[in-house]
Amino acid sequence: MLIVCTHCVATNRVPETRLAEDPVCGRCGRPLLDGRPVELTDANFDAVTRKTELPIVVDFWAPWCGPCRMMAPQFEAAARQLKGRALLAKVNSDDNPQVAARYAIRSIPTLLMLRGGAENKRLSGALQAAQIVRWVAQAQ
Repeated sequence: MLIVCTHCVATNRVPETRLAEDPVCGRCGRPLLDGRPVELTDANFDAVTRKTELPIVVDFWAPWCGPCRMMAPQFEAAARQLKGRALLAKVNSDDNPQVAARYAIRSIPTLLMLRGGAENKRLSGALQAAQIVRWVAQAQ
């Protein structure tokens, strides 16, 4: 399974049987799948989402958004529960307008599920961790 490091953008091959064992990047040594959401930006979004073979769930949010702030701990809890099965990522839509515009993000929070860089599913509004996990499981 190919996983792109969000820190140095190196592509890493991780055996599927070891996805839940905290793999680290072969180049920079930082965690690849530690059960916490990763930050994606206009600069690294395409490199990470196009080559990573795990489903990627992207939370488009902004710091001024009340529902986004309410959902943040739930998204983190879902990331822990989905460790090794999906990569959960956050994109600040104010700081990364190119990605937000490309996916026509009109309201936040909005979750996108990506496979191979292509949108597979979309859901808007604040959710609980169990709802996020169930939404991801239904798509797999």
